[in-house]
Amino acid sequence: MKAITSFITFSFIAALLAACAHQQTAVTTAALSVPMATVNSGNAETVNEYPATIEGEAEVEIRPQVGGTLEKIFVDEGAYVSAGQPLFKINDQVYRERVNNANAELSAAQAAVASAQVEVNKIQPLVQNKVVAEMQLKTANANLEAAQARVKQGQALLSDAEINLGYTLIKAPAPGYIGRLNKKVGSLLSVGDVQELTNLSNIKTVHVYFSLSESEFAVLKDQLTGNSIEEKLRSAGPVSLALAAGDVYPETGRLDMVNGGFDKNSGAITIRASFANSNGLLRSGNTGKIRLTFTQENVITIPQSATTSIQDKIFVYTVGDSSKVHKQPVTVIGRTGNTFLINDGLKNGDRIVLEGIEGLQEGTQVQPAAATDKPVALKN
Repeated sequence: MKAITSFITFSFIAALLAACAHQQTAVTTAALSVPMATVNSGNAETVNEYPATIEGEAEVEIRPQVGGTLEKIFVDEGAYVSAGQPLFKINDQVYRERVNNANAELSAAQAAVASAQVEVNKIQPLVQNKVVAEMQLKTANANLEAAQARVKQGQALLSDAEINLGYTLIKAPAPGYIGRLNKKVGSLLSVGDVQELTNLSNIKTVHVYFSLSESEFAVLKDQLTGNSIEEKLRSAGPVSLALAAGDVYPETGRLDMVNGGFDKNSGAITIRASFANSNGLLRSGNTGKIRLTFTQENVITIPQSATTSIQDKIFVYTVGDSSKVHKQPVTVIGRTGNTFLINDGLKNGDRIVLEGIEGLQEGTQVQPAAATDKPVALKN
C-alpha cells in the first residue's frame, strides 16, 4: 500500500512538472504584438533650414564731407527718416565766407573780361585802318582770353565753395532708420574721422544671406528650371524665414542672388533671399534660418519612431516571412517633421516595425498589433 501511494505521488509531481514546462514553453514562444507597416517608395518634400543673417537693403555710414564744429543734431537714435531729411548741421560761417570771397573774385574776373573786350573793340578798327600795328590787336585778344579763363576759374571756385557750404547740412541719402549717434553737439568733425556720425539702415526690403554646400547647391539647381542661374532663380518658388525665437516671419521671400563663387575655406556658396519688411519687424543684424523645400524622388518615408540610432547609424526592424525581426541599417537623406526619408536599406514591400522597438532584439518573433497592415503614407 505504501508503494502504491509513493507511485501516485510521483506521478502527480511528474504531471505537474510537465504542465509547468508546457506553460513556460508557450510563454517563450508567444509572438510579441507590435504595429507594422509595409513601405513603398514615392516622392516626398523635405524642408531644410540654413542659418542666415539679415541686412537692410541699404546700409549707409553717415560721415562729414567737410570739417567743422557740429552745431545741431536734428534726429534721435532709432528714428525713421526720409531721403533728403536733415540730420546734422556743421557750423557754416567759414564756408559762407569762402562763398562770398569766390563771388567777389568772380565779379572781378568778369569785370576784367568786360575791360578786355572794350580794348579789343577799340583796337579792331584801328588795325583795319592801319593806324596801329596788328600786334596790338593780338595782345588785346590774348588779354581777353586770359580774362575769360579767370572767369571760368572763378566760377569753378565759387561752385566748389557752394558745394562745401552745402555739405555743412548733412541730409539722409536714403530712407531708413537712424542708428547710434556717435557725436555730440560741439564735437569737432573732420573728413578723416575714423568713427562715423551714425548709420542709416534702409529696411523696407531686407536681404537674407545664407550658404549652401556644393552638393546642396547642385540639388537646388537641379530642381529649378532655366538655363542660367538668373532664370533658375526667377523660377524658384517662395521661401520662408524662421526667426531666432522660432516663429516664422509672416512674409515669404524670393531667391534673387547667388555669389560668384564658392568660398575656398568653407567650400560653401552664399545665396541671397529678399523679403518685404514694410512693418519694420526685421532689422539689420538679426539672425534666423532660411527654409528651403526640396522634392525628393523615389524615396521611402518612415516615422522617426520606427528607427533607432547606434553609433551615428540609423536602424529599423524589418519583419521577414518567418515573422522574426531583423535589425536593418538605413540611409536617411532628409526629414520632414517627424518623418525620415530613406533612399537605401529598404525596398518596396518590406515590412517594418513602427513602434515599440525598444524591447526588440535580432530574431524576436512578432505579430501585427492590428488586424490591418497598411503601407506607410507618402507625400506625392
